[in-house]
Amino acid sequence: MSDLRDTALKSKAWPFEEARRVLKRYAKGAPEKGYVLFETGYGPSGLPHIGTFGEVARTTMIKNAFEVISDIPTKLICFSDDLDGMRKVPGNVPDANSLTSYLQKPLTSVPDPFGTHESFGHHNNAMLRRFLDTFGFEYDFYSAKDFYESGQFDEVLKRAVDKYDDVMAIMLKSLREERRQTYSIFLPIHPETGRVLYVPMKKVCAETYTVTFDDEDGKEWTLPVTGGNVKLQWKPDFGARWAALGVDFEMYGKDHSTNTPIYDGICRVLGQRAPEHFTYELFLDANGQKISKTSGNGISIDEWLTYASAESLSYFMYQKPKTAKRMHFDVIPKAVDEYHQQLRAYATQDTKAQLNNPVWHIHAGDVPASDMVVPFSMLLNLASASSAEDKETMWGFINKYAPDATPESNPAMDQAAGFAVAYFNDKVKPTKVFRAPSDQERVALQDLADALKSADAALAAIAKKNEVLGKDDPLPEADLADEEFLQSVVFAIGKIHGFDPLRDWFTAIYEVLLGASQGPRFGGFIALYGVEETITLIEKALAD
Repeated sequence: MSDLRDTALKSKAWPFEEARRVLKRYAKGAPEKGYVLFETGYGPSGLPHIGTFGEVARTTMIKNAFEVISDIPTKLICFSDDLDGMRKVPGNVPDANSLTSYLQKPLTSVPDPFGTHESFGHHNNAMLRRFLDTFGFEYDFYSAKDFYESGQFDEVLKRAVDKYDDVMAIMLKSLREERRQTYSIFLPIHPETGRVLYVPMKKVCAETYTVTFDDEDGKEWTLPVTGGNVKLQWKPDFGARWAALGVDFEMYGKDHSTNTPIYDGICRVLGQRAPEHFTYELFLDANGQKISKTSGNGISIDEWLTYASAESLSYFMYQKPKTAKRMHFDVIPKAVDEYHQQLRAYATQDTKAQLNNPVWHIHAGDVPASDMVVPFSMLLNLASASSAEDKETMWGFINKYAPDATPESNPAMDQAAGFAVAYFNDKVKPTKVFRAPSDQERVALQDLADALKSADAALAAIAKKNEVLGKDDPLPEADLADEEFLQSVVFAIGKIHGFDPLRDWFTAIYEVLLGASQGPRFGGFIALYGVEETITLIEKALAD
């Protein structure tokens, strides 16, 4: 453990860099509360999206890194601001129009349009917890509704009354002149309508810890700030929550970065040290638009898990958190294959390299071996060529390539085969476009089919390539089951027919045979799909 800790204390992997910043907070000893607190926030105004998962996954990675470099206990909480008023009706829920009359009511007072929970807020909270539980995250869930109404927030709310002018001064600096005239850090919840009110305070009383205001109809009310009668505006709530819980670390998106001085200042005014923070770049959809819970654009959590493993999503989240990421379906196959590449590399790496490997952070150091004998991108092309409708069909080809592999001994491979069929049929097949070959490509493809018909024909193609290039290279041992030999044959045909650059030849293969602009290393594909099957595939394409 000592060697691991020493190496981790020097690691340049970003979770360790962040963990070391947190550790510096307690260089003189553990916190009075007995643990280091990591927090993630969630606004349940819409269904949880991948960005929400990313915050929890990345924070967990930092928490795991911290546990390597320190013996101080840790805790992770996921805090849902479900007392927030519904500002607009989400467009991706059933019978959205029925929710219009509930605008500005707390999300936990809005009926669940899905009909499964006591409120829309409860439904979205449950969706988030279900997914986090699926991933095995260790966390405590906090509801703002429960936090405010149970009295857990009362002391900080009273402190906010005592320090009202100081907190307001921080907020007013960030507001336009017209907004300053009506702004208050407190949002009363109307005793009769239940709506969250954005109204100015006529009086904030530190003796009784009450606020006095006029509602939208001009009626005056006085309410205690405690017991869930009042909530804080979202920016003051951020800093007050840090103060109430003693948060040591929280990450959030770049869109929050300009508010960091506000959050920190309010936390300090309320008597606590501001936490460490980490700002990540935003998640974008295929069109470069920010992913939004209310609009439902981008990939959902469930959609990713329909086509790839949870670990591949964690891998995607690990990569370059300070770089904006486009979340569209095309990123899934790449993430799957790169994740397994890192798994294979891990076993041969020293401790320093392992701690820099994303899979260490995905699996908290307990890294499994990869059993993927075929890359996911290759499986997609196999599904395309074979028109596979189920993973059993895929296994028929896989076993020709890797006879010892089985669904039982290669569970990740088995799962990936099923994912590949689903991904192909849902995302690739509807948009596949095959094109007819040019005259040059037609002759070359026919020559490739002929070269694959026998070992002698394959060797003859390689020999002719040497002649064309003016080389006297020795011929390889002919083996039509070997992907390297098959790749040499494909390469030779391209050279014989003068494709320059040679990638134009491979592009032609992919577009004519597979209906895609890019594809796998074709020698490997032939070995997987089968030589006879590939000949048939070529001849069918030439006959169409």
